[in-house]
Amino acid sequence: MIAIPYLTALTTYFSYGLLFVFGQVRDFFRKFIDWWSSSNLQGYAPICLGLEDFYIRRLYLRIQDCFNRPIASAPDAWFDVVERFSNDYNKTLKLTTKTSRCLNLGSYNYLGFAASDEYCTPRAIQTLKKYSPSTCSSRVDGGTTVLHNELEKCVASFVGKPAAIVFGMGYVTNSAILPVLMGKGGLIVSDSLNHNSIVNGARGSGASICVFQHNTPSHLEEVLREQIAEGQPRTRRPWKKIIVIVEGIYSMEGELCKLPEIIAICKKYKAYTYLDEAHSIGAVGKTGRGVCELLGVDTADVDIMMGTFTKSFGSSGGYIAGSKELIQYLKYTCPAHLYATSISPPAAEQIISAIKVILGEDGSNRGAQKLARIRENSNFFRSELQKMGFEVLGDNDSPVMPIMLYNPAKIPAFSRECLKQNVAVVTVAFPATPLLLARARICISASHTKEDLLTALEVFGRVGDLVGIKYFPAEPKKLQEEERLLKLE
Repeated sequence: MIAIPYLTALTTYFSYGLLFVFGQVRDFFRKFIDWWSSSNLQGYAPICLGLEDFYIRRLYLRIQDCFNRPIASAPDAWFDVVERFSNDYNKTLKLTTKTSRCLNLGSYNYLGFAASDEYCTPRAIQTLKKYSPSTCSSRVDGGTTVLHNELEKCVASFVGKPAAIVFGMGYVTNSAILPVLMGKGGLIVSDSLNHNSIVNGARGSGASICVFQHNTPSHLEEVLREQIAEGQPRTRRPWKKIIVIVEGIYSMEGELCKLPEIIAICKKYKAYTYLDEAHSIGAVGKTGRGVCELLGVDTADVDIMMGTFTKSFGSSGGYIAGSKELIQYLKYTCPAHLYATSISPPAAEQIISAIKVILGEDGSNRGAQKLARIRENSNFFRSELQKMGFEVLGDNDSPVMPIMLYNPAKIPAFSRECLKQNVAVVTVAFPATPLLLARARICISASHTKEDLLTALEVFGRVGDLVGIKYFPAEPKKLQEEERLLKLE
């Protein structure tokens, strides 16, 4: 849990309150203007109405230049950000022909495969020429090529499971699978900070849903004990099945899941374990096999393993890995397999080639070097940010590191000032995070050099002082420089 300083919480609430009051006053006068002007609705109710619409108009639009920034190059360590301008106070943004070369600290390009690669790219191009960009069909019709079968075998072997099934979109992997696995009479026990795809999949399943405190095994055990004792609502019958859903690395927190303790509890109460490794597969572990390898957990103890190819593998899509019986059942019943277009053949080849590089099957040790580099880069950058006085969330070895901003005025200030100094960052606020916990989410890549990271630290140091987000005392600069030189050596 994040302990927010009282003064920070008070000023953040005050800022949001001020924005809300002024927004309501402007909406009050807007009603009079709309009443006098002719309406184009002609009897229809407004399609966008309510607090969501208010939030977009009065809060989001003020700072929308900090989001959805278009790029004009591959998302490598450095990329080209297209410049935009607005003539109507940010309500609409227009593109220019100018670009800025920026250090990329926002993309999920953990191992650097999103840019041109000497092994992966030629094979993806060759596959594009042979198979075309799309199969134009679902897997059960004409959308299964030899590449799809090879990819499923490759993924199953890589994660240590008997079988796997792949999908064309990572988000759909969660949101379409959970309604197939669970239904009425089942119980889903979900971490309170699980991804939106898990939340929507759980809601669509029709199963009962309980939430346990983020990454807290003791509270998970309390929830399981209580729910098993009470049974289903009204009837009090035993649950048909119980599934516990957690993430390997939490995308907004940068924390590693306490997987060994959670698996022990699931075994004790005979609950299935569903592990989402979207941000951990390929990025952590000695050979890139995710949190199971990093934390010493046998993959046989995890019933359902999910992951995506959009982060460490530089491609698109997602997978589910498990027993042969489970995967066969999903192939017969999952709508994302039956009705959706299969994953693009060049994207499939990109994943297969990336896995071969990670495992050293390309005849080089580049995979091992990438894994060592992302680990070193992540731990170096995290420790340096903490020494500078920033409040950084997450654990060591995690390439995701949120820097806490809190106050809504500091969200655009931090983002814009970094962009002025050619560093592109991603800022995240409500509803993606709780109202008080706005942050900048930094994603480190193996393609970043030490010079890149030092450049980013210098910019963050200046911007952090300017914006006022160094919430902790910083180490003396002389000591910081000495330690940096030692690490670089």
